[in-house]
Formats: sequence, C-alpha cells, structure tokens
Amino acid sequence: MAKLLRPGRARGFTMIEVLVALAIIAVALAASLRAVGSLATGEADLHNRLLAGWSADNELAQLRLTHSWPDIGTKTFDCSQGNLRLTCTDRVTSTPNPIFRKVEVFVTSPGRPGNLAQMVMVVANETNRSL
Repeated sequence: MAKLLRPGRARGFTMIEVLVALAIIAVALAASLRAVGSLATGEADLHNRLLAGWSADNELAQLRLTHSWPDIGTKTFDCSQGNLRLTCTDRVTSTPNPIFRKVEVFVTSPGRPGNLAQMVMVVANETNRSL
C-alpha cells in the first residue's frame, strides 16, 4: 500500500527558515569581503615599505661605493621608486670616535605620517686615514 500524506502537513522549509539561512550567509559573505579588503590594503602598504627600503639601501650603497666622507648635517632629496613619490632624508652625525660618522636615512611619502623605512650605517674616514 502506498503511504498516505497527512492532510495539512506539507514537506519543505518555511519562509522564516529560508530568510534566517539567507541572513546567516549574507553576514558570512560580508565578513569575508571585509577580510579580503584589509588584505589588499596591507599588501599595498607592504609594497610601499619595500620600495622605501630599496631607496634607503640605494642611498647607503652609493655612499659606501664612493668611499666619500660625508659632511655632518641633514639633507633632503627626492628618491622616488616607480610611480611612488618618496622623500629621503640623510642625517649625518659624529661619533665618539672621530674616524667614524653615523649616517641615518629616513624615507617618507608626502602626505603620509611617519617613516616608511629607516636605515643606519657607520662610515669610516678612508680618505684621511694613515695605515
């Protein structure tokens, strides 16, 4: 014999159950979109810091390769990388040992607070040193 369905009782989900399920899915999708957006922002910031680090490293490498004795003081110049505008600031200070000078390079981006990169190097006076 065939099973008879009870009259008045239908199979399936009610409208409320479907709406609750859709609301849960919508909240989960919104949270995942926010996470993906923050990852994209973090990647762009990391890329900018990488380019700023290259700018600072380039400046210190140039100083190392020229074997020059830097003057004490501060100088600011453009050190852009690609389409990212960057400003480098070299600060040269004396050390307790007069044969050495400390060179600090700070890299900033116009309109953005703080340094994107900062590197420090100690330079020896190779031009005036007797062996």
